[in-house]
Amino acid sequence: MPVITMRNGPLEHVVIDGDPDLSPLVFLHGGLGCLAAWGRFPARLAAATGRRALVYSRHGHGGSGPDPLPRTVRYMHEHAHEVLPELLDALGMRRPVLVGHSDGASMALLHASAHPVRAVVGMGPHLYFEEENRRGIENARASYAAGPLARKLAMVHDDPRGVFDRWSGVWLSPAFRDWSIEGELDVTAPVLAIQGDADEYGTLAQVDAVERAVDGPFVRLVPEGCDHYPHLVRPGLVVDAVRGFLAEPATSAAPSAHAAHAAHAAHTDRIPSAGAGR
Repeated sequence: MPVITMRNGPLEHVVIDGDPDLSPLVFLHGGLGCLAAWGRFPARLAAATGRRALVYSRHGHGGSGPDPLPRTVRYMHEHAHEVLPELLDALGMRRPVLVGHSDGASMALLHASAHPVRAVVGMGPHLYFEEENRRGIENARASYAAGPLARKLAMVHDDPRGVFDRWSGVWLSPAFRDWSIEGELDVTAPVLAIQGDADEYGTLAQVDAVERAVDGPFVRLVPEGCDHYPHLVRPGLVVDAVRGFLAEPATSAAPSAHAAHAAHAAHTDRIPSAGAGR
């Protein structure tokens, strides 16, 4: 597995070939995820859209180096504003399409609020703490203690116990009860929000919060009977939705301040028109 050395240690990653004239897909995994946990989904989406794709594991996840930072309520901000920009710059990934799941979806929205991106696809995003988060994580703790979840994590992480404890510990800490990024988002790029109606880690109010918080074109997809992992449970549906989302005609709105630095983007790299899906 290719490894790139960052300020905070090595990160495992894979780059999938695609059209260099299109903005690349960059996959940001969830709190218990990593490169391997995505399965075949990144390759399927890259093939369907013709784009290059970057898939990687954050520090402490998968086969990447250990997380050198103590896990605080700011860990999503730290990755979105410090680690991810460094990684994209090192790999020459400009104005990406961010594809985030769970914590990764929140990181994608935070990054898009301060850096130029072509679009954001957020699956099971979190914008604020709600009671369903606590219940879902308490259930995950029970599954980990009983063995099934521990065995699954051991298949894809070098340090499965560390991954689980850092994630569950911060989300269940008293300090996280007031966590919210609703007032911090300034996203003008198109956003596709996807959340199953049976998501065990949050309600559809999170998708409503995303729509309120962003200023650009917004589209939502709510797969029926789907849990927190729509890209694994309904991969065909998600691939088709993202492909259609990225193939919509270019918006006629003036470029945002964040996008002004990337105004030279190829005209073939299309995004949804303003107001799509509202």
